[in-house]
Amino acid sequence: MTEIDLLRLLPPVLRAREFRLYTEGGRRFVDLWQHGGRAILGHTPPNLLRELKNTANRGLMSPFPHPMEKRLVKALAKFFPDKTFRIYTDDASLYRALKSAGFSLKPGDPIPDPAFPPVNGTGGAISLWRPFLDTPGVNSAFSSILIPVLPWSLSPRVLVMEESLSPEFLPSDIISPLILAAATRGIYDLIAATPERGSKVFPKINKAVYGGGGEAPVKKWRRQGIYLTHNPALDADSYADLFRRFLDAGFLPPPSAREPLILPGIMSPVEEAKLAELLS
Repeated sequence: MTEIDLLRLLPPVLRAREFRLYTEGGRRFVDLWQHGGRAILGHTPPNLLRELKNTANRGLMSPFPHPMEKRLVKALAKFFPDKTFRIYTDDASLYRALKSAGFSLKPGDPIPDPAFPPVNGTGGAISLWRPFLDTPGVNSAFSSILIPVLPWSLSPRVLVMEESLSPEFLPSDIISPLILAAATRGIYDLIAATPERGSKVFPKINKAVYGGGGEAPVKKWRRQGIYLTHNPALDADSYADLFRRFLDAGFLPPPSAREPLILPGIMSPVEEAKLAELLS
């Protein structure tokens, strides 16, 4: 089954609040996909929604040059000091920039993900970057170019690199101040959320993943920060079975085995126990 086929197994969603989805038939699902990390702050982050409303009320929806470009770069520098950035409207524009610099990646090609174990002990020239990972340096190991997974589905696509590499890439796009403002707000909200979100223990989840002693992980799952990946990786048919099993229990996993499960920022004791049972 394709990713779209799997997502179609989810009943129509009428509303999304924080990390829960409410469907047409009255069911509630805990979102473990979080749109691949783009909803990592939840589906209704209040600061971001307020920023969108304020910027839209100023009529700043068209792609005009705007001081918000510099503010977004300043926010990115909080996570990536001494780096330079290229900012593109969407994936298509980002992949054109990669092609212009000699990279053969095209949309749909897998990009090394720090939530997963590196293949053959190496990363590569390009890697995703994810917040709330608990291993220092794991986001940037072996990679000279990073593509951050930023909160909010419409965030622009960003390349992070050393200054010496920047001339190889196409210039940044001119992006709507509405998009830039929301992306900037999301980055600052990530910074504010890092101490609490990154330190959540979820003891029942840990017991399911690591076993009672917390020393030797069992074979099924690997946890790194708030991310869970299946060990070993599953083929398409096996992952489709796992997807259905999670969905039946009230959890939305990623529609692809190439994406990690993401532990939510809010989960009740009952939900945690239920998820732990699934994992074990």
